[in-house]
Amino acid sequence: MKVVRYLLVGLMISATACSKKHAVPRAEPAQPVQPAIQAGSLRAPYVSFEFAIYYLPIPSEDPMQSMDEILASDFSGLHRVEELEKQPARPSVSARLLTDVAKSYAPPPADMLVRFGRGLSKEQAEAMQGSQHALLLDFAHPSEKTDDSLRAACQLASKLARRTGGLLWDEETREVFTPDAWDERRLKDWQSGVPDVARHTLIHTYKTGEYVRAITLGMVKFGLPDVMINESSWSENKQVGHIINLFGQAMAEGATVVRAGEFDLDLKSIANASVREPQMKSLLDHATARALLTLREGVHEEGDPHNALIEIAFDRNAGHDAHARRETAIGTLFGWKDSIKNVQHDGELVAASNRARAQLPALRADFAKGLAPGELILLKAPFDTPGGGHEYMWIEVTAWSDETIKGLLKNEPFNIPTLHSGEIVEIKQANAFDYIRRLPDGTQTGNETGVILERMPGSERSR
Repeated sequence: MKVVRYLLVGLMISATACSKKHAVPRAEPAQPVQPAIQAGSLRAPYVSFEFAIYYLPIPSEDPMQSMDEILASDFSGLHRVEELEKQPARPSVSARLLTDVAKSYAPPPADMLVRFGRGLSKEQAEAMQGSQHALLLDFAHPSEKTDDSLRAACQLASKLARRTGGLLWDEETREVFTPDAWDERRLKDWQSGVPDVARHTLIHTYKTGEYVRAITLGMVKFGLPDVMINESSWSENKQVGHIINLFGQAMAEGATVVRAGEFDLDLKSIANASVREPQMKSLLDHATARALLTLREGVHEEGDPHNALIEIAFDRNAGHDAHARRETAIGTLFGWKDSIKNVQHDGELVAASNRARAQLPALRADFAKGLAPGELILLKAPFDTPGGGHEYMWIEVTAWSDETIKGLLKNEPFNIPTLHSGEIVEIKQANAFDYIRRLPDGTQTGNETGVILERMPGSERSR
């Protein structure tokens, strides 16, 4: 029987992904390249943002009186004003109590709270729909006071919500918290300095056309632009999120753009150890802990934050197309590991492949209907080698038309020098050998041939 080579890959896919309403599909052909981000600091000179407290349906104590008492006793450096200045000389807070919430500040709908409610019970989510009163808290301060001022704002909001019996709303990230969930996410272990930026922001990830767009919400609280990466894939969701968060962390810690349109992300330079060390410990083989990023002005789409945007691209990395260059950057930063095994097909392997192939029509139908956010399908197929053999590799399906399937190659070939991981490839459905269907919660079906290959004898190399 013919000897074939199989590439085995362990994918790291985030189990959490957010859908985004009213997303505007990316136009074809692609948008023109936007101007480069200029050298210098990205931080605005002044910072402003909004929190709110929703009551169920009214507060247990007078919020305005409670706020004055809390400010006087615990926050001497935070000054209450009737109206925020555009260029505040000191950290300030302005408060308004709304008594017509349904008309002037409607709470997020219940279906949104399923995804963006933190610590809420079903009863609290339902009660929030009938909220009658809400306290709006608008904060502003000079950018050099961002760390202490943001921490004070989070602490004040927490104390007020507990004392007056409300739920916390972050207008910038569009999340609702119980006071306990707020403290766990926003204040735990933050004593001073720059916090873990990812605890104060949110990444919305959603499909646009064949690919995925990821964008932050909440960077305005650090006086910084929000950050996005366009046209990635669901299988890269975790790594793309890490790159966005690490770049945001570096900017919040004071990093600047040294050369227009370029930024060298260095994981080892992140000062916050709680951000840096878990990433360092998780690096795979071949990792350099560095990534070459290209920075452009971002293009706003419906639903984006009302803030300046930066798009991260990967033009400075090796690769035949944008997808391969992004894959190179991810591999360079976090490392990678592939293995190859030389085996002969036997009856058990062929039977498993036939069972997988019988599922392809149903998979194709489900793909056509539209997969859930974060869900993906991978197919294993043979690719011709120059020596006349085959390497069986995985592709992540991005388009499935008739008998032709387009996708992103998820393995680095061992014996095909003209082909690289991350590139767009096409296969015929008739040539598919196996499948993996990965669900948003991280569970999967398929890959029966992979289980068989793991215990088959044969030479194997790691890569």
